[in-house]
Amino acid sequence: MKPLSPETAEGFIRANTALLTPPHVPEIKLYLADEAHDLWHRTEEQLAEIGLPPPFWAFAWAGGQGLARHVLDHPGTVAQKTVLDFASGSGLVGIAAMKAGAAEVLAADIDPFCEAAIRLNAEANGVSVSYLGDDLVGRDLGWDVVLAGDVFYEKPFAERLVPWFSALRARGAEVLVGDPGRSYLPRERLEKLAVYEVPVTRALEDAEVKKTTVWRFG
Repeated sequence: MKPLSPETAEGFIRANTALLTPPHVPEIKLYLADEAHDLWHRTEEQLAEIGLPPPFWAFAWAGGQGLARHVLDHPGTVAQKTVLDFASGSGLVGIAAMKAGAAEVLAADIDPFCEAAIRLNAEANGVSVSYLGDDLVGRDLGWDVVLAGDVFYEKPFAERLVPWFSALRARGAEVLVGDPGRSYLPRERLEKLAVYEVPVTRALEDAEVKKTTVWRFG
């Protein structure tokens, strides 16, 4: 498989998405799939042919929308701080953090399309967000705040995240999670901060609105 070039990724994103506002975070514009079901299945098949993952970056998932809303409504959470937007996808949460006054945001996601998606989305919102395509689980670059939207959807991944988040919290980082009730959320380790009713795409979720909670990892 040839490495994905930035030009190829950007062309694909522009051809398959439109600049839209997520319903729960209208202050932010993102290149999103406007026909979610068709794009998901079409691009999933296309990307599978070249060995790339499904287009998670093309949708504003409920956990990310809730977390972005919380950050915008409570800017003191990130103001003048260094922030990691983990499993960033579209970059929604990181962009919200920059709009709320973060000193610096690193958006991390192992999907190679995310570099182009996050760059395009950050430019559309007039902010600067750095990108890293490495798997950061277990690493610590000294972030003040770690933001993670919709990450507890798979058991093996959740089992990797819990000790990492625990270590980050133990050394003083603020770790906030946005979650719409995914199966492997470690509720016993979390403190509830806020609850939102987030409109979502029924084609990808099991409802038109998802009750989404922002948690502080303890």
